Amino acid sequence: MRHALVLCAAAGLAAGLAGQPAVAQSDDRTAAEFDKFREVLEEANPAELWELKGEELWKTRRGPKNASLEQCDLGLGPGVVKGAYVQMPRYFADTGKVMDAEQRIVHCMITLQGFKYEELAKAPFSRGNYTPDPVSIVTYVAAQSREMKIAVPQSHPKERETYEIGKQIFYYRAGPWDFSCASCHGEDGLRIRTQNLPNFTKPGAQAARSFIGWPGYRMTGGVMHSLQWRMNDCFRQQRFPEPGYASDTIAALLTYMGVNSNGELYRGPGIKR
Repeated sequence: MRHALVLCAAAGLAAGLAGQPAVAQSDDRTAAEFDKFREVLEEANPAELWELKGEELWKTRRGPKNASLEQCDLGLGPGVVKGAYVQMPRYFADTGKVMDAEQRIVHCMITLQGFKYEELAKAPFSRGNYTPDPVSIVTYVAAQSREMKIAVPQSHPKERETYEIGKQIFYYRAGPWDFSCASCHGEDGLRIRTQNLPNFTKPGAQAARSFIGWPGYRMTGGVMHSLQWRMNDCFRQQRFPEPGYASDTIAALLTYMGVNSNGELYRGPGIKR
């Protein structure tokens, strides 16, 4: 078995061996303590700072066109933010394709405000004291769907097609470790370090962990990250070529995981390790 797969599967395999119930119980307790720790921190989540910054960026006239994003259509009509995040990715007639939240916000920054994609894609992910504007805006938009049920649509043929493409991407194995998303998130009982790995193929609460809590404040870095970053980093860990920023590949993958999460409650921007 390849080294990377061992990292994800070792604890899950060990738990299935005879004579190891104490190890499994200890692992479960460790995971439960991490969950409690996260719940305490989320009572005063630093993500609120990025929500406020994102709201300011949404409403402020900026860019070569000196325009705000208040006419940006996130799928519920121009300027409608409440409830939009939990209904994305979705099909947009003006682009003829399915787009996730960050991809759509970048599209609006380009079309409404006049920003250039090349500039936005130069440094799209948070690091150190730097947070890209789209990340803050996504955090603001996501917060307006807090405590709403995830309802990623599948009514348009393109949405159903994108779901199937995302599913293929999720299971596609390649690279030096013959790895896929499913290697870590395609079965029950897997773990990496002290962290349980949810099974994203199981509709409901397990799959929703791919959606709930993102964007997320990362405690170890002190920065906000969006799902665009999370997916990009997963590709990096698989030793795959990393997708271009706000790509259709990521939108398809998020469609697959989002639809599998439907019906679960979105808690809003969360905290990650």
